[in-house]
Amino acid sequence: MLDKVVIANRGEIALRILRACKELGIKTVAVHSTADRDLKHVLLADETICIGKPAATESYLDIPRIIAAAEITDAVAIHPGYGFLAENADFADQVEQSGFVFIGPTGDTIRLMGDKVSAIAAMRKAGVPCVPGSDGPVSDDKERNMQIAKRIGYPVIIKAAGGGGGRGMRVVRSEAELIDSIALTQQEAKQFFGNGMVYMEKYLENPRHIEVQILADGQGNAVHLGERDCSMQRRHQKVVEEAPAPGITAETRKFIGERCTRACIEIGYRGAGTFEFLYENGEFYFIEMNTRIQVEHTITEMVTGIDLVKEQLKIAAGQPLSFTQDDVVIRGHAIECRINAEDPETFIPSPGKITRFHPAGGLGIRWDSHIYADYTVPPHYDSMIGKLITYGENRDVAIARARNALNELVIDGIKTNTPLHKRILADENFQNGGTNIHYLEKKLGL
Repeated sequence: MLDKVVIANRGEIALRILRACKELGIKTVAVHSTADRDLKHVLLADETICIGKPAATESYLDIPRIIAAAEITDAVAIHPGYGFLAENADFADQVEQSGFVFIGPTGDTIRLMGDKVSAIAAMRKAGVPCVPGSDGPVSDDKERNMQIAKRIGYPVIIKAAGGGGGRGMRVVRSEAELIDSIALTQQEAKQFFGNGMVYMEKYLENPRHIEVQILADGQGNAVHLGERDCSMQRRHQKVVEEAPAPGITAETRKFIGERCTRACIEIGYRGAGTFEFLYENGEFYFIEMNTRIQVEHTITEMVTGIDLVKEQLKIAAGQPLSFTQDDVVIRGHAIECRINAEDPETFIPSPGKITRFHPAGGLGIRWDSHIYADYTVPPHYDSMIGKLITYGENRDVAIARARNALNELVIDGIKTNTPLHKRILADENFQNGGTNIHYLEKKLGL
C-alpha cells in the first residue's frame, strides 16, 4: 500500500480522500492556499503545506508547488480529487516523471479521452454507442460541412473538441445558421480552451443524462458499478443525482456496462472513471468520459457498498481489482443533493461565515462536507459546500429521507440552495422519475 499521499485539492473531496487514506493506514499531506488554513482536512492531516495565495492559479493549479510539496514531505503519491488538475494530462505526466504515483489514469489516457474527437473515435472502435455526427473535426470546406449536417439531420450541435462545463457548444436548427455557427464556436473554443477544433453531432431534443461508473486496474481487469441519472441540471451543472437511474432494466445495465468495461480494457484504463451518455428513446449515446472520481460517486457507493476512493488508492498501489463483475450487486436507491453557498433564486454565490450549523441525521443519511460552525466560506472557489446523500430500500424511501433531511439541515449566516432542493424533491414529475436534462431550467423559467 502507498505510504504517504499528497491531497492536491480542497473542500469536501479532500476530506473524503483523507478519510479513505486513514482507513488504509496511509499518511496524508494536505496542501492548501492561504484562504484554506481552517479547512477540516487541513486540521486533520498528518502534515500540511501552504502552497500559495487564494487564487487557484497561485495555489491549487500551480503544478511545481504541488510536486515540491510531495518532495519536501517524502510522499509517494498525489491524489488530484476532481476539478483543478484532476484531468490535466501534463500534471499526470509531471507527477510520474518526478518519481511519484499519480492516482488516476496515465497522461496519455487523459489526453485521449479529454479530446472529444479522439474519445468518440476510441469509443466507436470499442463498440460504445455514440451520437451520429461528423466522425471527426469539421473542416473549412463549407459545402462538405453542409452535407454532413444534412446527413445527420437538423437540429445539430457544434461542440468544441476540448470543451466542457457547458462552454463551446452551439445548437443549429437550419442550414442558414450552420456556417456562421461553426465559425463562432471555433472562435469560442480557441478563446476558452486554446484549441479551435470543433465537431458536429445530432442534437437530441429531450434526452436524459445517464452515466456509468467503472473501475479498472490497468492490468486487464475492469468492472462497472451501475449507472447514475444526473438529468436534473441547471446550465449544464448537475444539481440532484440518483442511482440507479429510473427505468433502466438489469438487461440494459448489463448491455451498456459491458461495453464500457470493454472500452476500458482496450484503452488500458487505470483507476476510477465515468462514461457519460445522453439517453433518449431507449438508446444510449456516448458524450464524454471523465477520467477521475466524480462529485456524485457517493450514490454509487451507497447502492453497491464499494468504497471508490479506497479502490483508487489500491489500484494506484499496483493491486489488481479484488472483485469481479459478478461480485457487484446493486441494492436499494440513493439520491444526492449538492448543497451550494448561493442564493436559491438568483444563484449568486454567498460566501461568508457560518454562524450556526446542524447536519441532518438518521437512518440512511450521509453528509459529505468540510463545513462547521464558525467556518468562513471563501469567495475564491466553487460554491459547493456539501453533499446530502440519502439511501433507501427503494426510490420512494430515498426521496422521503432526502426531504426530511433537507428540513433538518441548518446552515445559518450564508444563503444556500436548500430551498431549491426542496422544490425539486416535492415536484410530481421528479417523483415519477425520468425527467430530461431540460426539465429543471424550464421549471425555473430559465
